[in-house]
Amino acid sequence: MSIPVLPGITAKTVKTKRLTTRVLFHGPENGIPVLFLHGNLSSATWWEDNLLALPEGYLGIALDQRGFGDADPEQHIDATRGLADLADDAAALLDELGFEKAHVVGNSMGGNVTYWMMADHSERLKSVCLAGPGSPYGFRGTKDEIGTPCYDDFAGAGAGVVNPGTVKSIIAKDMNPENRLGLAAALNALVFSSNLVPPERKQALVEACYAIHIGEQDFPGDSVKSPNWPYVTAGKWGSVNALSPKYHVDVNKIYQASNKVEVLWARGEKDIAVSDYAGSDPGVLGKQGLIPNYPSEAVFPPQPMESQIRRFLNDYAKAGGCYREILIRNLGHAFFLEMPRQFNAVLNHFILSVDQRIELIRTVGK
Repeated sequence: MSIPVLPGITAKTVKTKRLTTRVLFHGPENGIPVLFLHGNLSSATWWEDNLLALPEGYLGIALDQRGFGDADPEQHIDATRGLADLADDAAALLDELGFEKAHVVGNSMGGNVTYWMMADHSERLKSVCLAGPGSPYGFRGTKDEIGTPCYDDFAGAGAGVVNPGTVKSIIAKDMNPENRLGLAAALNALVFSSNLVPPERKQALVEACYAIHIGEQDFPGDSVKSPNWPYVTAGKWGSVNALSPKYHVDVNKIYQASNKVEVLWARGEKDIAVSDYAGSDPGVLGKQGLIPNYPSEAVFPPQPMESQIRRFLNDYAKAGGCYREILIRNLGHAFFLEMPRQFNAVLNHFILSVDQRIELIRTVGK
């Protein structure tokens, strides 16, 4: 990837037993690790400001996940495993770097990868920060707080719902924000809710988005026809299909995990990418008349993603975990980019307090 990194960030190519990819670092090599997992249509580049602001003694780590940026283009996401491929990649990276445990921070799709780590690799976690995460029940096509699908075949989610114009704009690297079907316009509408990101930085962030791997095994992935509106359901490859509720994480594995870490849920007040009325939800677009033949809100309502996350976290707390919720006022889905100082203060306080409690317990136990 030709995108330069900010001063203080070190970019390395790291080969693990699962994936060769670009990894960004900031901090001492033997520091306390904080692993950052980016969202869909982005890359490790999106976390640079946050890596730079970690407390002294912490090592920030952000990788280009499978299917994105400078990750090996021959390694694809098996969507039938949900996002387990990406969670396994993250655990393999910790192995390669020699870390038993890490604090994990995930945004959007990266938050969904974090759910999979909580289910399959809970022993590797020191804490979890869900920074504008997706719903644990997947993206699109569910209708209540516990993720009940609108249809038995999970129609309305997956690669077939992706706007072809967005794919064309990525292939053409169209940076014109006036192209309403283009990625740049979608990012401005759904991700950046303010003009707080400097233009030169936003340029690098958008370029990082265009580095997503394109194809039937990558983005948007393959799709399957359905008799149910909007007449497509998820295929078997790529991140969009992996986010389908058809393949969502088993939340019961999270509730039953022996290592239930503290969770910080940070969300933007104006987030319309992940909300109970998300801007790209077919249920919303159908109600607005932008997708024809909308069956009705009774059949396919907007997915209540925020309510699903809150219900999941409340159930996690009932199962013995704990969480706290932080609302970032006046900002949207990318609040950690738009006002990094505010988010960094919240994140740093959280991981420091967790480590202080861990050290206190260790000391008392001696």
